[in-house]
Amino acid sequence: MQESHALSGVVPAKGNRGLSPIYLAIDQGTHASRAVVLDGEGRVLSQAERRLALAKPAPDRAEQDGEEMVASIFDAAREALAALGERKRGVAAAGLASQRSSCACWDRRSGRALAPIFSWQDRRAHEWLRRFEARGEEIHRKTGLFLSAHYGASKLRWALDHIPAVREARDDGTLAWGPQASFLVFRMTAERALVADPQCAARTQLWNLHSRDWDGELLDLFGLPAGFLPMTARTCQPFGTFEVEGIAMPLVAVNGDQSAAVFAFGAPEEDSAYINIGTSAFVQRIVARTPPYLPRQLTGIVLDDGTHTVYSLEGNVNGAASALDWLRREIGIDDVEAHLPGWLARAEAPPLFLNGIAGLGGPFWKADFASRFVGDGEPWQKAVAVVESIAFLLQANIEEMDRHVASAKRIRVSGGVSRLDGLCRRLASLSGLPVHRRDDPEATARGIGYLAAGCPSRWNADAAEEVFEPEADEGLRERYERWRAIMREETGI
Repeated sequence: MQESHALSGVVPAKGNRGLSPIYLAIDQGTHASRAVVLDGEGRVLSQAERRLALAKPAPDRAEQDGEEMVASIFDAAREALAALGERKRGVAAAGLASQRSSCACWDRRSGRALAPIFSWQDRRAHEWLRRFEARGEEIHRKTGLFLSAHYGASKLRWALDHIPAVREARDDGTLAWGPQASFLVFRMTAERALVADPQCAARTQLWNLHSRDWDGELLDLFGLPAGFLPMTARTCQPFGTFEVEGIAMPLVAVNGDQSAAVFAFGAPEEDSAYINIGTSAFVQRIVARTPPYLPRQLTGIVLDDGTHTVYSLEGNVNGAASALDWLRREIGIDDVEAHLPGWLARAEAPPLFLNGIAGLGGPFWKADFASRFVGDGEPWQKAVAVVESIAFLLQANIEEMDRHVASAKRIRVSGGVSRLDGLCRRLASLSGLPVHRRDDPEATARGIGYLAAGCPSRWNADAAEEVFEPEADEGLRERYERWRAIMREETGI
C-alpha cells in the first residue's frame, strides 16, 4: 500500500477560527462507547468513555439496547469535546468505528430501534442456519465469509419471524435494518443518512464482495425482503453532519472496529500480520489486489475511498478476553488478569485447553465445539492454558494464511489482552517472527481517526514500541503440536 494518499471526495474542514484541525474518533465497542479527540499527527488530546450493558438472556443470545448505545456515543463525545475548551472549535471531521457483525432494526421515519441490537456474539439462529450448509461454499465465494450465525442474515430473519414491531414496519414500508453501524450513522447525522460501509455491510452475509452491493440471490435464499437495507457507501465519504457540544462536524469515515485498527499507525504494511486481541482476536493481512478465494479464511474490504481499495485476509479467534471471562467463572478468581503476568512467567507446564468459547473460528470453523481442558492442573495452570490456547489459535491462522500469501516479516499486536507479555512471547516463539507492540490502547480509535483526517503521511509516529524477539521454547512447541494433533482429529482441519 502507498505511504499515504488523499481521500477521494472527502476534504475535511481546516478547523475554525484559525485553530489547527483536530479530529473526533468514535470507537463503539462491546462494553463501551469511547470518544477520542486527536490532532493531525494522531496524538490524543482528550477522551471519554461510557460503559454499556450486554445482556445474555438465554444461551447463544447477546443483546444491547440501541437507545442506550446512541446516548452513550453522544455523551462520550460531549465530554471529550468539553474537556478541550475553545480548542473544540477546531474539530474538522469525525469518524465512527463500530462492531462489525452486530445488526439492528429501526424505523426509518423516527429512528427508533424496533428490536435490541443483536450483538456479534449472538448465535440464536444457528440451528435454523444449518439448512443452508449445502450452499456454504457459494455463500463464502460471494461474501468472503463462512456461513455463520455470528453474521447478520440469520439475526434479521429471526427478528422478522419473532418481533411484531419489525413485521409491522415491513408491512408499513418504514423498516430499516442492517449493520449496527448504519443504525448509528442514521441516528448520529442530522441528515438521517441511511448508508452502509463495505466492511460492516459485508458482515450481514448479504453483501456481494465482487459487485460491492446487496446480493438479491442471498436475500431470496434467507427469505429477507428487498428494499429495507441501507444504500452501499464507501469507507470514506461525506456521510452527514454530526453535531454535539455546539459543534457541527462532517462524519467522513465509517469502518468496522477491527478493520479500523490496522490503520492505527498509518498506512498498513503488506508484509506485517496485524493482530488485535480484545473480546475476540483477529489476524489480518493487507493486500492491495482482489484476493483469491481462500477456503479456510475470510476476505473483505478494509478501505474504499473512491480511488483506492484495500483488501484484507482475516482469521479470527472468538475466545480471547471472552475466554478469560469464562475462566474467571470457571476457577472462581475475580482478578485473574492481575495474576496472569506472574503465572505466565512460571516454568511448570500447563495442560492444554481446547478453546471453543463463543464457537470455534478460523481456520477450523466449527460452531458447536466443546471447550475443555486436556490434562489436569492447578487453577493457575488452567489460566496459563487458556492464554496459550489464544496463541495456538492465532498461530494456526497465521499458518493458514502463509499457504496463500507471502509469509509476514513481523507481527504487530494491539488490544487489551496484548498487554500480557507472556502472550506476546509465546506468539513470537511459535511464529518465529518478532512481535511489535506499540504503547497504544487506542488502536481502533486512532485508526478511524487516521481515516477521518484524510490519511496524513505522518501519523502516530512517536509511539513507543516494544519488540518481542522469537526465542526457542521446546516445551511450548511440543504443547502446540499436541494441541494441533487433537484439533485435527476433532475438526478434520
